[in-house]
Amino acid sequence: MHATAKTCSPFRRSASTPLRAYQSRRAFLKSSASVLLLSGMGSSLLSACGGGNLDADQPETPRLASVSNFRDVAGAAAGYPTVDGKQMRRGAFYRANALTLSAADTAALDKLGIAAVYDLRTPGEIARTADILPVGATSQALDVLGVSDFVAPTFDTAGAAVAFMEAQARAYVTGAAQRVGYGELLTRLANGAGAQLFHSNAGKDRTGWVAALLLSIANVPLDVIMQDYLLSNVYLAQSIAAQTEVLRAQSGDAIAASESPLFTVQDNYLQAGFDQVQASYGTMASYLTQGLGLSQATIDTLHDRLVL
Repeated sequence: MHATAKTCSPFRRSASTPLRAYQSRRAFLKSSASVLLLSGMGSSLLSACGGGNLDADQPETPRLASVSNFRDVAGAAAGYPTVDGKQMRRGAFYRANALTLSAADTAALDKLGIAAVYDLRTPGEIARTADILPVGATSQALDVLGVSDFVAPTFDTAGAAVAFMEAQARAYVTGAAQRVGYGELLTRLANGAGAQLFHSNAGKDRTGWVAALLLSIANVPLDVIMQDYLLSNVYLAQSIAAQTEVLRAQSGDAIAASESPLFTVQDNYLQAGFDQVQASYGTMASYLTQGLGLSQATIDTLHDRLVL
C-alpha cells in the first residue's frame, strides 16, 4: 500500500480550532525544527506541508497475511522522502502487530534478516498471544505501559471511546513508565546491529507512536507522518471489520458503533500526542532528550540509520 502526500491535514486549522491554538501549534513546529537535529541538516523536522510522491518502482516489503500490519518504517517503494531532499533507508526498522506468523509468512520474514524483536505489549498480552520469532532473532519485552495487563474498557458512546484513545496518546508523553519504555526502545534501536522490528498488539497505537517519532527524527514531512500513521486502517481493514462484526453479533449495533474507535486510528489520536509534546516540553527535541532521556548522539545515530 502506498500513500501520496496531497494535503496538509495534520496541523491544519479547522473550524473548531481557535486561531491562537493553531498559531501555537505552528510555533511549536518551527521551534522543534530548529533544535532537534544539531548535526547541520537545518531543515524543518515537522514540515506543515511537503512530501511528494511516495511511489517508486522498487521491490515491496512483503505483505504478511498472518501479521497484517507488518511494514517497513521507511515506507513502501523507494522510502519516504525527507524535507531536506533525502530519502529514508528501507530495511533498517520494521513495525508490526503481534507476530502470529503462519508458516509461509515465517519463511517470508526470515528472508529479511531481522536480528532483534522488541515486544511493547504487557505481560498479560504476551501470555495470551506469544510471538513466533524470525530465525536468528533475539526477543526483548519492553512493556511501555508499565502495567501487568491491558484490556480496553467498554464505552457507551463513540465520543467516550475517542476520548480514551486520545488520553492514551497523551499518556505516551506524560507517563513515567511510557517515557522510560520508549526511551529504552529508541536507545536499543539506535545501538542494535542489523534489521530490527518492534511491535504491539495491533501495531497501531504504541507502535504507531514509535514510528511517528522515528519518522520525525528522519525529518519526514508531518503530513507524511500522519498518512503513515493512518495506514494502519488500510493494513488492518480485515481485522477491523472482523472485530466489529463479532462485537455487533455479541452486543448489537449500538455497542459496535460506540466501540469502533478502539479498533482504528484517527488523526486526532496522533495529534493528541504531538499536542502533549508541545504542552509538556515545548519542542520535540526537549521531549526526546528530557522526556525520553536520549542523548544527542543517540538521536544522531538513529537519524543516520534511518536516512540514506
